[in-house]
Amino acid sequence: MLSAYRAERRKLFAQVSTRALALVCALGPVAFAIVLSAQSGVPADSLLGVWVHNSGYAVSFVVLDFAGYVGFALLAGVLAGDLFSSEDRYGTWKTVLTRSRSRADVFAGKLLAAAVLALALVGLLALSSLVAGLVLTGDQPLVGLDGNVIPSGEALWLVLASWLVSIPAVLAFVSLSVLFSVASRSGIVGVLGAVLVALVMQLLALVGRGTWAHLLLVASAFDDWHGLLAAPKFYGQLIIGSCIALIWVAGCLAASWAMFRRRDFAGPPVSGRPGWTRPAQAVLGSMALIVLLGAIASVGPSAITKARLESAVLRAFNDLTVLQQRELGRTVPAGTELNLTTTCGRRSGKSEGPGDDWSCTMTVVRASAGYNPFELTPVTYDVSVKSNGCYKAESPPSFVGRETMVDAHGQTVINPLFTIYGCFDVIGSAPRCPRNTRCGEAVAPRPAGAAGTRTTPPAERQQQQRALHEAERAAGPRVMHEVEEAERKLEHETAHPQPEAERAPRTEAPAQTRK
Repeated sequence: MLSAYRAERRKLFAQVSTRALALVCALGPVAFAIVLSAQSGVPADSLLGVWVHNSGYAVSFVVLDFAGYVGFALLAGVLAGDLFSSEDRYGTWKTVLTRSRSRADVFAGKLLAAAVLALALVGLLALSSLVAGLVLTGDQPLVGLDGNVIPSGEALWLVLASWLVSIPAVLAFVSLSVLFSVASRSGIVGVLGAVLVALVMQLLALVGRGTWAHLLLVASAFDDWHGLLAAPKFYGQLIIGSCIALIWVAGCLAASWAMFRRRDFAGPPVSGRPGWTRPAQAVLGSMALIVLLGAIASVGPSAITKARLESAVLRAFNDLTVLQQRELGRTVPAGTELNLTTTCGRRSGKSEGPGDDWSCTMTVVRASAGYNPFELTPVTYDVSVKSNGCYKAESPPSFVGRETMVDAHGQTVINPLFTIYGCFDVIGSAPRCPRNTRCGEAVAPRPAGAAGTRTTPPAERQQQQRALHEAERAAGPRVMHEVEEAERKLEHETAHPQPEAERAPRTEAPAQTRK
């Protein structure tokens, strides 16, 4: 097997496609980082793309995020897609199998060469993106997916861990490319088959509200590193995604070995006219499978729920508000939590499932002077949620300001509250709202001095009662009693107006008479 491995490794290194792929992995992230450093724009479609100018670690995460869509599948297809079909194309199976090597040795050697080279290129891509980000941007702390600030040392280990957890999914696409190469005996199908499967999986991840079908996709394993950057961290999706990827590896390799072991290489090659039967069967079977997977995508409980989204957005808004105030030069103690009330819902349909029609309103409760002891400031975000639990929340500049702002040192930085990115656990238990916060309550602010009698909603009535209790404890029972007496006197005078003569000023009597 080692002899076969060394021979296949030399063959892969000698190919122009492999060398070009290695150069792309080594120089692509460097070029990407140079382009980012030369302009003020950011890749806003990526989760951590808004922070590429603030921390070099974000550059590596952005490269990992883009590679997870199609990049890793293309890498696996180039290395393993033509591994077995090339022998069929050149007719060299008889020469290979007549030597003192069994079919198992040849199969294992080819597979090992493709897997080792794929892991080497993934490591090269990770190292290049990390070095490019640190050299061109710096090793500043990284803002996580929930607004938490990650120190430089911890961010370095999280970058390495995130690239490591993508290895099972990369091996799954290598095994899938081997299966296409063995089954089709075509290099084109072997190279492009894994890429098409990756695109179909990304499409299926956008439809359906169920959780089970999405977790069975290999492409979902490339999103498992999101839990490492959340606060608090969650590992359930990472463990399940890695196990699913290993199951795909075992299934693809078992099917490939079953077909390779039973294949007849002794007889003369069979030549025939190419027809449309087999391509039509493959295409129709693939379309039927895609339709079936799309139909069962809604099977099972929905992982995107109102409670999960409210808790995640509220926590991220709190942490990013604290970060914004510190960048503006204000002193904010560690562990500060705002007094917030949030509610989320969908503009169409039931409040669950992925979609881009979510809306979250957060009400900031602040103390104020005057008749109303508290000032209520609502902030509304339009939220787009994916099936993996990651969301993007955007608010109009009239609420949170523009995309950039000037910090305490006079430098232009990203406004943390302009766009909020985050991820939450889709398989864990129902989350709880942080301390000093309330989820699922809609608070309508009442302007100071508003008059008239109207039906007060229960949520607003509870908020007013809490505000009065807080004011009573702050001012004391005596002051509140005087305010109530003044209000009753004003109501009595309004209900029983005095005649004009009685309201006229009376002539002062002498001091002795008054006495």
